[in-house]
Amino acid sequence: MGFVNNIKEEIRVVRERDPAIHSNMEVFLYPSFKVMLYYRVAHRLYLKKHYFLARWVSQKGVRKTGIEIHPGAQIGKGFFIDHGNGVIIGETTVIGDNVTLYQGVTLGGTGKEQGKRHPTVGNNVMISTGAKVLGSFKIGDNSKIGAGSVVLEEVPPNSTVVGVPGRVVKRDNMSLPQEELDQTHLPDPVREDIVLLQKANAELTNRLLDVERELKLQRKEKGKEA
Repeated sequence: MGFVNNIKEEIRVVRERDPAIHSNMEVFLYPSFKVMLYYRVAHRLYLKKHYFLARWVSQKGVRKTGIEIHPGAQIGKGFFIDHGNGVIIGETTVIGDNVTLYQGVTLGGTGKEQGKRHPTVGNNVMISTGAKVLGSFKIGDNSKIGAGSVVLEEVPPNSTVVGVPGRVVKRDNMSLPQEELDQTHLPDPVREDIVLLQKANAELTNRLLDVERELKLQRKEKGKEA
């Protein structure tokens, strides 16, 4: 895809994903748009093994946008970063098509791996505000990572992950349409655990009351017999 076509595609993606953008001219002020221009230049230099120049261009993008994308990262079509301040994408990260990241997301390594150190993110994935995905595993297609989650292991396709450490709380065989990839309609595992504990407590309390009633009846019967 040529330079002009890349710009047209970036404008389309930003306007499609962010309703706050009212004109094409506004897109040119958008951090996600700016950083992708820097990234594409840096990535080409990286592929040609001009590593210093690639990092120099990349760091200019960081200073301008607050978003750090390593020149070695591989990014597919339809990539979008909403707001984006604090987003970090590591060198060996691979990102599929139609992926959305929110501010503060980290796609990083654990410091223990060699070679492929960063995540592979599938197609149609949404990673919410402040989530950290650390390691060289894959986030499956059509998955959602909840805000503030810390994901340390592979996520199957069509899954929803929340919590610290992240755990799969929803999984089915239905693909999630792009318009349903939002940050609010996510399960709350802590609340679900509390509800289960409350239910278990109520059952134990009812059993205890039944036992107390039986004991009282037994005492009364013994008193009558005496």
